[in-house]
Amino acid sequence: MTDPIRLSVREVQLFERDVTLRLPFRFGVVTLTESPQAFARVRVQSADGREGWGISAEMLAPKWFDKNLELSNEENFQQLRNALADATALYTGGGESTPFGFYRANYDEQIRRCGERGDGPLVACYGPAVLDRAVLDAVCRLQDVSFYRAVRTNLCGIDSDEMEMAPFLAALRPAGRIHARHTVGMVDPIRANPEPVDDGLPETLAEVIAAYGHRYFKIKVGGDLSADLARLVEIAEVLDEIPDDYVISLDGNEQYQDVAGVAALMDGIAAEPVLARFDQSILFVEQPMTRAVALDVDVSALSERKPVIVDESDATLDTFPKARALGYRGVSSKTCKGLYKSIINAARCAHWGQGYFMSAEDLTTQAGVSVQQDLALVNLLGIRHVERNGHHYVNGMSGIPEGEQAAFLAAHPDIYHSADGVVRLTIRDGQIDLGSLDRPGFAVGAEPDFTAMREMPHG
Repeated sequence: MTDPIRLSVREVQLFERDVTLRLPFRFGVVTLTESPQAFARVRVQSADGREGWGISAEMLAPKWFDKNLELSNEENFQQLRNALADATALYTGGGESTPFGFYRANYDEQIRRCGERGDGPLVACYGPAVLDRAVLDAVCRLQDVSFYRAVRTNLCGIDSDEMEMAPFLAALRPAGRIHARHTVGMVDPIRANPEPVDDGLPETLAEVIAAYGHRYFKIKVGGDLSADLARLVEIAEVLDEIPDDYVISLDGNEQYQDVAGVAALMDGIAAEPVLARFDQSILFVEQPMTRAVALDVDVSALSERKPVIVDESDATLDTFPKARALGYRGVSSKTCKGLYKSIINAARCAHWGQGYFMSAEDLTTQAGVSVQQDLALVNLLGIRHVERNGHHYVNGMSGIPEGEQAAFLAAHPDIYHSADGVVRLTIRDGQIDLGSLDRPGFAVGAEPDFTAMREMPHG
């Protein structure tokens, strides 16, 4: 272990650029076709006077952080911008601390400020989630160490009242590659696309498997039992053509109102002979019940059949222990919820022992800064498969300046390739190579072109 670095946050710059999806993506109550991506540049000063910049990026996703249908997508975007503005004010006015210290010291006040506007903790935590990565990137660059080394030696100053963090962090070992768990959205074509895109990328589930060689899949279900079962049969017919074993997670996206509805889905799958292999391949079920009731009911009976994890209800640092008491067996890691929350929850799983686990999920992380920092985090935490959907619903770095695309390709040739004039994520045999993430900084060896972005608008 090294002594945690102390620093101050001197400046935060926030930018945006638009991302257009090549295929519509439906999750929960929304079908997404476009969305802005937020970028942060943060200047820090260490206690010895040295200064450096760090970067991070995250989509401004509607109807996930707050699923209130009375709010427009633009109002959802503004909620997240406001959370970033609050975090910026707190971090730049917070004096000197460790990287983790900024997160922990401002946690309650961040939630309180956002709550005054009627925004919940999941919205509130978006702001620190983006800034914390940029702060840590700056620290790693100042110290000339990788993200992996910074966390393993606890340069960040991570601590917890629940368990000793140092032994857990020191034992972490990143791998050289990770399986990509392909998402099958509610409106995704299975064998044929009635409205083909024809951009050189796979469009149907069958084409995706042929192109990338996936063996891990995330299947969205919608809460309509008969429609779900019919769709799962169609999906299983394609998956069963894979000669090797395949692995599935089911994502309920809060479409169920009670345990009985989820049990009926499990019963329906188990009773359908053509879903036998599919059923045996289900690894876990991602939060099926709406956040309004998810932490008010016991899911132990469901988890005895298929482990249930908490996702959208994972709004605060104490959510996972509460969920554990209700029978949830796991929790999701998402960089949009915060890298320190992921690290602490992973440590809880190790501390609690066998049967508890963390999954790695993806809120459309995009090629470049966002996907690389997310991959580095889950890889360090020992998760060996991660939901990836950004590369499928967006055509790589299309629309991004050519110079930026070339810089990321040159810095990370194992992660990207160029095809049809666009730099795209590389997936071979269902896996992503990660070697080039082990470098000074937070897993990023190239700079986005901030001159081609717009400054983030203020409220």
